[in-house]
Formats: sequence, C-alpha cells, structure tokens
Amino acid sequence: MKFPQDFPITRTWPPQHPERIQLYSINSPNGVKASVMLEETGLPYEPHLVRFDLKQQLSAEFRSLNPYAKIPAIIDPLGPGGSPLALFESGAILIYLADKSGKFLAASGAARYETLQWLMFTSANISPIFGQVGFFHKFSGKEYEDKRPRDRYVAESRRLLDLIEERLATREWIMGNEFTVADIGTFPMIRNLVGYYGAGDLVRIQELPNVQRALAAFIARPAVARAVQIPSRSSA
Repeated sequence: MKFPQDFPITRTWPPQHPERIQLYSINSPNGVKASVMLEETGLPYEPHLVRFDLKQQLSAEFRSLNPYAKIPAIIDPLGPGGSPLALFESGAILIYLADKSGKFLAASGAARYETLQWLMFTSANISPIFGQVGFFHKFSGKEYEDKRPRDRYVAESRRLLDLIEERLATREWIMGNEFTVADIGTFPMIRNLVGYYGAGDLVRIQELPNVQRALAAFIARPAVARAVQIPSRSSA
C-alpha cells in the first residue's frame, strides 16, 4: 500500500510500515494516552519519536499535522471511507481509536455520553491543572519565592483527585467495572503527578486509597507497561 505522500510530516519521519497508523509522540502523559490506547486495542501502528530537545515539534513538518505544535498526533492511512485521516489532541485520538476498534467506549446510548463526559473532564481540568503543579513544583516555577501560585494549583489538583476518589469508592474504574477511555485519559496524568512531578506528598495522595488502588491497577496492565516506554529513542 502506498502511503499518502501529501503529508509533509513523512519527510522527517518516513514510515517503515505505511499501512499502519502512524503515531508522532513522546512518552509524556498526553503522549502515553495515545500509546496506551494503541497497545490496549491492538491496532497496528508505528511510533515516531518527536525530539523536543531538538525542537522538532516546532518544525514545519510537524506543524503541518498539528499547527499548535503539541503531541500526540496520528495519521491513519485507512481512515473513514478508506481515506487517510490526520488527528491531533489526545482526547480526539482516544475517541477515534475507540470507535475504530470498537473497544473502551460504548457505540451509542447513555454510556457513551457519560464516558465522554469524564474524558472531557480530564482533558479540560486534570491535564492542565496537573501540568501547572509540575511547572511550579518541578520545573522553573519552583524557583519563585511566592508559593501562592503553586499552592493554588495543588489545592485545585486535590479537589479534582477528591472527585475521582469519590467516584472510585463504589466502582473499579471511572465508569464501573469496565476499563474505558475515561481511565486511559485520567491515569497517565495521575501517574505523572505522583511519579515524575514528585507531587504525591503535596496533594496528600496517601489519603486517597481508591485513587491509589486504581492507579496501581492501571500501571499493572501489560499494555500500559509497554506503552509508557513508547515511543523510545530507538523509535527515532
């Protein structure tokens, strides 16, 4: 199958398997969402590492796929109607891959919209707020003498985690006993907040047994264990 050459991104990241979904990403929390979904669904894909240290996300080739210069982004050579489809934004990618695979999102009815509700909740709230905690606690913002910005985002993060804790008190996963895109959208962010950002003590994660239980179950999934390493530098 000939890969559609009208995507300029292929000049920098030429596909070795053009018949597969092409993933352009790093193994950051948002990137991991896409990798987890691809690993969980079993859809054939080829990962490409976008080198942020080389500012590849700002290149014309990458911005031709996502003008906002953020990861993840994908090209599916066999999109709707058999035509290639390019997508960015992790939430949109999760929904698309769920519909394509028929997994982790109800096809119709109330369950579909309730799941999307929680996925939107994560995208609109958990992802950006946790990211601010990272900036003020781990990165350059930690040098600021005024800790009020950090403390504000820590408090809001805890409020969000309290909602997840309450939700998980009566169910295994966010939507019940079934693992869904709502979980794939949420738990990479919590994993990163506690692990990479080292903010577990700040948000008092030890007071949230249900969040800890579900996070451990998420991390223990074989597909997740693979996905958190994808793409690696060997993918470049």
